[in-house]
Amino acid sequence: MPAWTERDDGIVLAVRVTPRAGRDLLAAGTDAHVVARLAAAPVDGKANAALVALVAAAFAVPKRAVTLIGGDTARLKRLHIAGDPHMLAKIAAGRYEAAA
Repeated sequence: MPAWTERDDGIVLAVRVTPRAGRDLLAAGTDAHVVARLAAAPVDGKANAALVALVAAAFAVPKRAVTLIGGDTARLKRLHIAGDPHMLAKIAAGRYEAAA
């Protein structure tokens, strides 16, 4: 599975999360996922909330456009980002494509 997949109403992004990192960062990972480092601890949904905010800022969409659709308590998560799928895929390809 690629790190993101286009859908009619946006894209689905696969993310591998590392909580309790020194700072929030979203970066290229592998072909299968993007890497997110979050300062928040995985307690009471704080890391998931921080991830949604980080992804929303990175893709220049409101937080309400980002929905966690898989991996609520796992390190590997899937997020749906609502919006123009071609524009969102272009942003993802430009910033988060894995280095060859």
